Amino acid sequence: MESVGELLGFKNPDDMRDYFRQKSKKMESKTTTMKEAVGLIKEKDYLAVGGFGLVRIPMAFLHEILKAKIKGLTCAAFTSNLDTDILAAGGVFDKTDVSYAVAFEALGIPKMIRRYFETGSIQTTEWSNGALGWRYKAAAMGLSFLPIRSMLGTDTQLRSAAKEMVCPFSGMKYLAVPALYPDVAVIHVHAADIYGNAYIKGVLIADSDIAKASKKVIITTERIVPTEFFRNNPEKTTIPFYLVDAVVESPFGSYPANMPYEYFLDVEHLRAILDASKDETTFNKFLEENIYNCADFYDYIDKNGGLRRIEKLKKIEREMVGGYNG
Repeated sequence: MESVGELLGFKNPDDMRDYFRQKSKKMESKTTTMKEAVGLIKEKDYLAVGGFGLVRIPMAFLHEILKAKIKGLTCAAFTSNLDTDILAAGGVFDKTDVSYAVAFEALGIPKMIRRYFETGSIQTTEWSNGALGWRYKAAAMGLSFLPIRSMLGTDTQLRSAAKEMVCPFSGMKYLAVPALYPDVAVIHVHAADIYGNAYIKGVLIADSDIAKASKKVIITTERIVPTEFFRNNPEKTTIPFYLVDAVVESPFGSYPANMPYEYFLDVEHLRAILDASKDETTFNKFLEENIYNCADFYDYIDKNGGLRRIEKLKKIEREMVGGYNG
């Protein structure tokens, strides 16, 4: 079967090795503002977003992207929904490697955002979640591809950019999935120091590989911690400083999504987003009120219950899984 999808995000691994080799390894402060961090994204860049589904996604940063009116990006819709849905609503990207998108899990599907994909205004190359994760893994390993067995003979293979190959040892058929090297990645974490050392508590999905594969890495963090946090507990260095280009302190920066061990997702607000997305007029009004007309992300939180709402979500999370203990 010959795949027909456009190959997106691929770069020569040797070129990327040279790029990463020249990247500064100095331990210098990388703290910056949300607006300045968004400035690292350029037109036509390939953007990767960390987290997954409605969990640990950098919502504060994504709001800032919409307010900056960035257009023409390519985006990875990998284990995603609210993150790439918001970017699609803002017309931020017109091409995507998609494995999972346009659904708020059991809550439902945002109809307006589904239409953006159905009308063809967003060009898609399709992958399974595993295949897209392995593309990041190939890049993190400095390889041009990895052989896999999933997707073989499926419509997903047809609409991907994978290539069939024969194993030289066994004669078995595999799919070669090409490495994915994003231009910029943004990853929300539990804690980071000023240099960019970052800690994620809980499931990583592919975030460690995404950080290794991306030319620029932006960390948004619930809190800035002293570097001794990592020196005394090196096993908590999920992402090392030398991969990172910017650090932005962003308390509650994943709201209304779930930040494991911190705060639960705001189901009521997510349902309000779904209700607003039923038609273009109400959805555009929702975006104006909750993103474009907000002074900052704290203003957005204030409009939707403020710290009282956050405290309630923190209480729910504590009761479910226990609080943050470093």
